[in-house]
Amino acid sequence: VAGDGVGFEPPDGAPGEAVGFTIDQIRTIVSADTILQAIRTSVSVQPGWRVVRSFDATLMTGARASFAGLLPVSPSKKALDVRVFGSQGAPLKVVFTSGDDSVTGRSDMALMPATKRALDVKQLREQLGRLGGTSFALGSLDASGLSQGLFLPVSELNRLRQAAVEDLEQRLGWQAAGDTERRRETIRNEVAHVSAREMSPAAFDIHDRGFALVAETFSVEDALSAARAGATEVSFDPFLRHPAPPAARVKALAERLHREEGVSLWLRLPSIVRPAERRGLAKWLDLRLPMVTGHLGLVSELASAGHDIVADYAVNCFNQHTASEVFGMGARRIVLSVELTAEEMLAVSAPWEGRGFETVVYGRPEGMTIEHCVLSAAFDRKPTTCRDLCVRDHTNVELTDPAGYSFAVATDSACRNRLLHSRPLEGSEFIPRLWRGGIRRYRLLFNVAGDPVADLVAAYRGMVEALNRGERMPAASPRGLVGSAFTRGHFARAV
Repeated sequence: VAGDGVGFEPPDGAPGEAVGFTIDQIRTIVSADTILQAIRTSVSVQPGWRVVRSFDATLMTGARASFAGLLPVSPSKKALDVRVFGSQGAPLKVVFTSGDDSVTGRSDMALMPATKRALDVKQLREQLGRLGGTSFALGSLDASGLSQGLFLPVSELNRLRQAAVEDLEQRLGWQAAGDTERRRETIRNEVAHVSAREMSPAAFDIHDRGFALVAETFSVEDALSAARAGATEVSFDPFLRHPAPPAARVKALAERLHREEGVSLWLRLPSIVRPAERRGLAKWLDLRLPMVTGHLGLVSELASAGHDIVADYAVNCFNQHTASEVFGMGARRIVLSVELTAEEMLAVSAPWEGRGFETVVYGRPEGMTIEHCVLSAAFDRKPTTCRDLCVRDHTNVELTDPAGYSFAVATDSACRNRLLHSRPLEGSEFIPRLWRGGIRRYRLLFNVAGDPVADLVAAYRGMVEALNRGERMPAASPRGLVGSAFTRGHFARAV
């Protein structure tokens, strides 16, 4: 029928991929001894293919109708069980129980013989179950202790119910307040006992100059430019765009930076590494370079194996406890989350007096990683076999949102797409505040083509050198190079 879903699959071993669609129109063809149905399709289906119905519209319509009249039960409601007791001439006794709490109520009037409608389970459930707008839903009702043929006004049943619910609601409030206070006390105690003892002693090393300026690049040329302009370290990401350079070339770059500029090179690993992809990192680990990664599993594994590891901003270090855990895994340093304000960064790093922490002060952080390649989808190609698109034809990819903002897309070596921020973060105005709080490591992200790498590195270097000497800020600020198309990000505005 119209609305059904159908699928067509090639026979086992035959070429072709399964296709499917929803039927929108059917034409019935009747002959002397046969009834055929013809459906309209925009896809090609070969003779001999297997036909399956993937969606039964009639079945689903009936299924929906079967529960359409049922009222949803809120999972937050608590069951209220009721037991009633009573005999002629005595008050009605009602016991309301919810969890460990119990309330007993007695009617002000005595039970009397019924002349019309006697109290029964149906009427009791109807009156005592009127719990809308409360925290309760009627559970079991036991009337075995109630003599038959007795009467009590409805108003008295309602009064008993309302009084019991009010009492139980008040107890719930007390319990919730107590639970909240216990949680707050636990948090206060835990926060008060965060210490820096789990931190690697190597994390305190920021060279003789007293600060570190880390340039993160994906091209050899930018790495050399950054080092010559004053970067004290280079974080190199060979995986950011396809294809990754040969490992031997990265090793040669590390040796050249050390030999010519006295600058160390850190290898930035992907933040997503599936188990099947883990073996592909072996040749890079064999370089024995210090590493940066936003993958917590790799932080723990590689630090345990003796590698020098920095936990990247993708580990989302939002608080002191996370920092303590990551340092406990063996991370030498932590790049704080780019979603923290300047004051929050200082609060997280306070137990360590800022040592061992880095902040991103320039560049386009990775907002998300897209598993499905936007280029292959745009050109109707199969991922992993269309590398001519990103390598040759479309080396710079952007996505534009309805507001007109363009986001650079890095088509990485695993055929994932890393969506970068639309505008570069520029946080130079916050560096003096971070410096006073003890944070002396600053990271610059150069992950798109065209950034004035050397000029920006030199400007930031001049700024931190002036802070280190206790002098006034130089006139040439990094912001003057960036222009108006930048964001102060979460330095000033919380998430």
